[in-house]
Amino acid sequence: MIKRKPVISIVTPVYNEEENVAVFYAAVKKELDQIADEYDYEFVFTDNRSQDRTFDLLRDIARNDPRVKVARFSRNFGYQKSIFTGYCLAAGDVAIEMDCDLQDPPEMLHAFLAKWKEGYEVVYGVRNTRKEGWFQTRMRQCFYRMIRFLSEDDLPLDAGDFRLVDRKVLDQVKRLYDATPYLRGTIATMGFKQIGLPYDRHQRLRGQSKFNFSSMFALAMDGILNHSIVPLRCATFTGFFISIGLLLYFIALYNLTFFFHYPWPKGFATMSVLILISITLNALFLGIIGEYLGRIYRQIKGQPITIVDETLNLSDPGTVNREFPGARKS
Repeated sequence: MIKRKPVISIVTPVYNEEENVAVFYAAVKKELDQIADEYDYEFVFTDNRSQDRTFDLLRDIARNDPRVKVARFSRNFGYQKSIFTGYCLAAGDVAIEMDCDLQDPPEMLHAFLAKWKEGYEVVYGVRNTRKEGWFQTRMRQCFYRMIRFLSEDDLPLDAGDFRLVDRKVLDQVKRLYDATPYLRGTIATMGFKQIGLPYDRHQRLRGQSKFNFSSMFALAMDGILNHSIVPLRCATFTGFFISIGLLLYFIALYNLTFFFHYPWPKGFATMSVLILISITLNALFLGIIGEYLGRIYRQIKGQPITIVDETLNLSDPGTVNREFPGARKS
């Protein structure tokens, strides 16, 4: 009896990456072909409705290689949802998420798989260095440390979405429904046997990064709000301490006015301070509460996480509906 070889699923979200898809496919395939006697493999590309030739290039690649599977969305649903869909469509015994820009080195696949063979069910890359601006690097470092400080869960530092995930973890991910997923945190909190491997992240050589400041800010908000209610508690405690401070202020004001006859302006300073404090606190706390309510609203609506408009080499698109309730065939 011939023993079946384990299957590796390379999960890759793409958006306007016409300069990278062919180079990425060739580079990763080169590494996978080196272990072809031990593993079978597939590529799972999720296309966030690219506006350039990305999908046409993927069609050409998929036509020549049936192991390349592509799901094209009806619109751009975002980076995290694209990864989530890729995990749900992956048929392998293990899935490895890799970005198309080759900043995460394909050579790391061998180290990831070695740890998987040792029994680890999640292997994630820890970024030692990254080729980007000083300010952007420091912002990322501050974000990872802030979310770990605020979170009630133990989240790894400096770890992105470059990771290996075992089939048993993938099956748990597929059961989730999260309107605003933050997968690097969600998978970290699932437990299982996990380990991080340090590596140096490469510089993007082709195309433009799709992660601008607003995208990074949105990802940071998803990470914090998905794993912590500390901001709500901060609002409560801040309101409490401000109330005590205002009480002490009024006591001091009363004593200075009625016992020491201090010549205060007629209510101007007091009213100005109180009005400014009230407006500031209301805006801050309503904003925090609104962020949580917005996520609850999206969750309750139960809309599809992504909508798959077109597929390549996914022989039975109907399985998307059965196995992945968050996506549907349009």
